[in-house]
Formats: sequence, structure tokens, C-alpha cells
Amino acid sequence: MTKRRFIRQIVFPLLAAFIWGTAFVAQRRASELLPHAAFTALRSAVAVAVLAPAGLLFRRASAHRGKTPRENDLRALFTGGTLMGLTLAVAANLQQAGIAVTSIGKAGFISASYVVLTPVLGLFLKKPVRPLVWCGVALSAVGLYLLCLKPGESLLRSVAPADLYLIGCAFFYAVQIHIIDKYVERADGILLAAVQFAVTSVISFVLSFCFETVEWSNLALCVGPLLYVGVISSGLAYALQILAQEGSNPTVVTLLFSLESVFSVLAGAVMLHETLSAREASGCALTFAAVVLAQLPEGKIRSRMKKE
Repeated sequence: MTKRRFIRQIVFPLLAAFIWGTAFVAQRRASELLPHAAFTALRSAVAVAVLAPAGLLFRRASAHRGKTPRENDLRALFTGGTLMGLTLAVAANLQQAGIAVTSIGKAGFISASYVVLTPVLGLFLKKPVRPLVWCGVALSAVGLYLLCLKPGESLLRSVAPADLYLIGCAFFYAVQIHIIDKYVERADGILLAAVQFAVTSVISFVLSFCFETVEWSNLALCVGPLLYVGVISSGLAYALQILAQEGSNPTVVTLLFSLESVFSVLAGAVMLHETLSAREASGCALTFAAVVLAQLPEGKIRSRMKKE
């Protein structure tokens, strides 16, 4: 593996996963200062300010290197960006509501279950689900059981509202991925993300105006988390994701991205001094195993087993 390929396929995904995992801490601190929709609206607006010019710069750089920039289908750009923004608005607000009242590590692992849900939802689009994915679904279900349910209590009494928010967040992230899959080949990925965040920002501003009371004096105290989540997590990490996936092994890259949940646990422990019970830690381990299993290429596994 060349040095350049190593940086793209290993370093960039690891750095993006680290940024996304530690962003949970910034989101928790923001939840103490601003209501959920207000913070989501502001972080999305910051992301637009970063991604829109970045998308144009990437196109100019590609043209300068002799590569032909992708021709944007404007209808796909705005239709796809709008649908992505609608689902992201729901997912991000649910996640922010969950992060406010549960541990960072638990939030990271439940949110990561979207990786398992994504192929299952593909059944409704007549996309086949591999046996390994069904194994991942089973592991994820057990992991969520350990994370969300307390021993000896009924389902209704044991599952906290935060758990439901985060499970809903994972579901809408999975829906969003299918929307991205439909439109990303017809429009520039970074510009598509910019439209997405613009729609999410508008929807969240409306929700905040209708249902929240915002103490804008707290905004100055929230500048750090806003910039980290908006510029670093939504802007830089997304650019790293684009660069990492260019000409790389998608399985390796995606598995490295899934370390986001592990970094969220470490960030919660180091920065917020959070701990997980043995039961919750087991749930995290099973959820992570399910995420990894759902992304493994089954054909390669079978071929290796035959060789052995």
C-alpha cells in the first residue's frame, strides 16, 4: 500500500470517525445551553457556510487537475437535498434530544445501529438482504436489549424516552442513506450535503420558533460546540469521508467509519467521566459486532472458508 493510499484509506476514515465520536461531547454541552431544534438549526447553518464554498473549491480543484467536474442535475440536487434534509432534520433533532439525557457512549452505539437498519429497509426497495446482515440484525437486537432494558422490568417501564429518541434517530439515518444512494450519482456530493443542511436548518428554525424558548444570551457560551459540530464534524469530517471513499476499498473504509461509536464511549469517559455498567458495555460490544458484521463482504468470507 502506497503512502498516499494509506492516508486516504486508513488515516482519513479514522480521523473522521474520531471527529464524529467526539462531537457527541460537544452536542451534550450544547444541550445544556440551547434547546434541541435551535442548536440543530444553528449547527446546520454553520455546515452550509462550510460545505457550499468547499463544494465549489473541490470542483475548481478537479478541473485544475484535468478531471472533469461532475455535471449537476439541478433537479436531483434540490430534490435529493430537500428529501435528505427532511430526514436529517428528524434524525438530528431526535439524536440531540437523546444525547441530552443519556450517556454519550450509549447514544453513540444506539445511533450506530443505522448501519444494520439500512439494508433491512432496503427490502421495501426490493433490495436483497444478505444472511450476514440478518445475523447483524439479531446481534443488534440483543445489544439494544442490553443497552435499553433493565433486568426484571417490563418493556414499557424499562425503555427510557431517550432510548426511543435514539432508535428513531437510527431509523431516519437509515432512510436518509437510501435517499443519498438514489441521488448522489446525479449531483455533486458536497453540494448535495450543503442543500441538505440548508433544509435541515430551515426546518429546525421553524420548530424552534414554534415550540422552544431560546435564551439567546447562552449563544456566546455555545460558540465552541457550534463551531466544532458545524465546521469540524459536518464540514471537515464530511470532506474527509469524500476523499477516503475515492478509489478505496469501501468495506475497509466503512468499518473504520463505524469506530465512531467506540470513540464516543472513549470521549464520554475521558471528557465527561462517564462509565458504563457491565450490562451496557456488553450491549455496546454486541451492537458494534452487529455493525461490523453487517458490512463484511460475504463473498470474500465464503471464498476464504473454501480455501481453508
